[in-house]
Amino acid sequence: MKAKRTSLTTILKTTLIYIELIVVAVIIIYPLIWIVGSSFGSSKGLANASPIPDHTTLNNYIDLFRNTNFPIWYVNTLKVAAANMVFGVLLSTLGAYAFSRFKFKGKKASLLTMLILQMFPAFLTAIAVYMLFLNFGLLDSLTGLAIVGVAAQLPYNIWLLKGYIDNISMSFDEAALIDGASRTQIFIRIIMPLASPMLTFLAVLQFAAPWMDFILPRLLISSEEKKTVAIGLYSMISDQTKNEFTLFAAGSVIVAIPIAILYIVLQKYLINGLTAGGDKG
Repeated sequence: MKAKRTSLTTILKTTLIYIELIVVAVIIIYPLIWIVGSSFGSSKGLANASPIPDHTTLNNYIDLFRNTNFPIWYVNTLKVAAANMVFGVLLSTLGAYAFSRFKFKGKKASLLTMLILQMFPAFLTAIAVYMLFLNFGLLDSLTGLAIVGVAAQLPYNIWLLKGYIDNISMSFDEAALIDGASRTQIFIRIIMPLASPMLTFLAVLQFAAPWMDFILPRLLISSEEKKTVAIGLYSMISDQTKNEFTLFAAGSVIVAIPIAILYIVLQKYLINGLTAGGDKG
């Protein structure tokens, strides 16, 4: 009797879990299907957009490249994302290594300051960033956009990486020092390879961030030729004289492609990085 009751409880729990997973999957997947289907639709308006278009066409994609500045926006965002990824990971790794392996005055205060800074969203500093960039001539500049993107993520990245590097045994460093290796060689040949799962995870995050960032580019970029895809695509549906939702959908699908490829190719490292971050961060 007891075994039968346990079996019924297990079946009930399993059924509820599957129902929950199906509901969550529908909530997540349906908007994606709707966007992809709308991008292949023949109409321009939101009212006629459908997950399964009546007449499938590539006209939205063709119009996007022929009649808009989407290629320019795409290249601009790609430049910012690449700079954000390279410099973000490099500076985060150097900072995390210094905080993990060296003792210096103000270390605890600096870590506490970065911990507090993580709690504030980047757009809270928008006005200060705008005035700073105005004085340094970095407004309407992709370089300025990359700088603010790297700086905004540094506190979080350094804390995450420091937790990971803390768990790399100091015996590796000591053995290398005895063999005559310098600190730079230890960093490049020992620390970076051992921390590669977390570095990969951060690289993907840094690369993906500019594609989805809207507030800071909207504030700092004003010219058409410097726009990123986020503000460029938004302009297609924000103007009262325009109603190009299917063009917007086509652009959104193309934006998702490089990020999806990165996640698929690097999924092994991303899972390892997430797991390590959960255990050690």
